[in-house]
Amino acid sequence: MHELAITQNMLDLVLEQAKKAEARKVGRINLVIGEMTGVVDGCVQFYFGFLSEGTIAEKAALSFTVVPTTARCRGCDKLFKLKEFDWTCPYCQGNNMEIVAGQELFVESIEVE
Repeated sequence: MHELAITQNMLDLVLEQAKKAEARKVGRINLVIGEMTGVVDGCVQFYFGFLSEGTIAEKAALSFTVVPTTARCRGCDKLFKLKEFDWTCPYCQGNNMEIVAGQELFVESIEVE
């Protein structure tokens, strides 16, 4: 359900930036979503459909770039993609790591007329 608030905030940001650019219409919104955020792109698309009605972003296309969860092992300094239930380094079997990707959630760009 948090997608509703996220979508509303995203739309507010897009409309604010479009207004600053004196745009007549928003054609595309490019979003970056990390796997760890738990945000479901289909839900964002659904909520955007009715939240954008009557705005210059109505009928804008949403484009999603999903960033996989990636960690860096503090033991061997290697990067690897984390699996859902396996948080050990595939190289040295260590479990001391830092998340370096997968928590992103932002509007990368908007395309306006």
